[in-house]
Amino acid sequence: MELDFERCYRAVDSRDQRFDGWFYTGVTSTGIYCRPSCPATTPKRQNVRFFPSAAAAQGAGLRACRRCRPDAAPGSPEWDARADVVGRAMRLIADGVVDRAGVPGLAARLGYTERHLHRMLRAELGAGPLALARAQRAQTARILVETTGLGMAEIAFAAGFGSVRQFNDTVREVYGTTPSELRITRGRRPAAGGAGTITLRLAYRPPLHAAALLDFLALRALPGVEEVRDGTYHRGLRLPHGAGTVALTPADGHVATTLRLADMRDLAPAVARCRRLLDLDADPVAVDADLARDPTLAPAVRAEPGVRLPHAVDGFEMAVRAITTQQISLRSARTTLTHLLSAATRPDIDQEAPVEETAGEPFDQHEPGAGLRAFASAEEVLAVDDSAFRMPGARRETIRAVARAVADGSLDLDPGGDREEAVRRLTALPGIGPWTAGYVAMRALGDPDVFLPTDLGVRRGAAALGQPDDPKTLDAYADRWRPWRSYAVIRLWRAA
Repeated sequence: MELDFERCYRAVDSRDQRFDGWFYTGVTSTGIYCRPSCPATTPKRQNVRFFPSAAAAQGAGLRACRRCRPDAAPGSPEWDARADVVGRAMRLIADGVVDRAGVPGLAARLGYTERHLHRMLRAELGAGPLALARAQRAQTARILVETTGLGMAEIAFAAGFGSVRQFNDTVREVYGTTPSELRITRGRRPAAGGAGTITLRLAYRPPLHAAALLDFLALRALPGVEEVRDGTYHRGLRLPHGAGTVALTPADGHVATTLRLADMRDLAPAVARCRRLLDLDADPVAVDADLARDPTLAPAVRAEPGVRLPHAVDGFEMAVRAITTQQISLRSARTTLTHLLSAATRPDIDQEAPVEETAGEPFDQHEPGAGLRAFASAEEVLAVDDSAFRMPGARRETIRAVARAVADGSLDLDPGGDREEAVRRLTALPGIGPWTAGYVAMRALGDPDVFLPTDLGVRRGAAALGQPDDPKTLDAYADRWRPWRSYAVIRLWRAA
């Protein structure tokens, strides 16, 4: 990744928050690295180096600034949107694949050798997969140190470190202090709510149209899985090591987040999935600037800046939702899905979050979000009988075909999946056409440039804004919105 010195230095000199996460500023005279928006005095040119990742800065022997906390900056919108190997690798690393399966597991998921993967990541990010995963472990450890009362040994293993010594050495190297001193200097007490509760703030690039996000999620909320109440989105999560729930409340400059986890090792994957769900790593200024060039969209962009593209915490869930919604209303689809989920899921120890052995006392069942569980897994859907599917037989068999493909690994709908390959495999299944595959690519796989010209809501929104509403003509018209056509779809739905 090439970084233009003059452009980067101007961003640092102006403390431009829009560049947080795009690059990191290393100051050789102090031995620290910062966000571009760090409020400290602008360093002299001869003392500055720019890095494409926090891991690259750490690899150069620099420690994180304690004032601007560069390790907690929004993620790079480039890696969030890119569909190439590096973008996919970054999403998988954020989801904890290296901690769970090692570099060989990451390389196998991407279909490359370890050596070639290391070479690509070094060229683009200035650090290899182990260094990138190590930087993430350090950030996870810092969150646990500052927001929980867990012992340091528990934190070390929960954050993914192989030993307490490795944990201590990494924290000292990255933050210039010991874990115990980090807890004391922050002066924080463990969050209320039990040992399984983590509170943190998820940063984003402003602006963020919180009402649009919550409206979108509330309209599609499935009882027992998710709910929107008093400006907060609650939902159940299925995570690599157990279940969990999350409460997300958009605020000024961050999203206040409360996670309740059955296993603390799931902190980093849970954070990554919540960030993707709310599209927090996007660059809304760039998106809005491109869409506003169309005079028919410009008034909507000016009126509602920062409209995001809600993604998914579970790719299989999004595929089932898309298939169920074919040719019926959202309200009818919600009723159908609720009946399916009641048959496919059952309360058991795996669905409780947190579990007593790892996280203390159960949650207060009267709290908002209490009792929410994750969407059914592919295996659970395959286990239910025909009566659970209140839909035509052909649609039922399409859901089962997707469930079989996800269960046997032939269809990858995770954030790190190959978008083109996933769409190809989806459309090869009976009952899945361009609309369904496009919807899954847009929301499950995070493709920012999907357009749905046959969608009724899209056509109605286009007509309301004075655009052509014939699918073929509208599809051609939408070329002017590349590479952000998915964001245009969200705005057309709002216009409808």
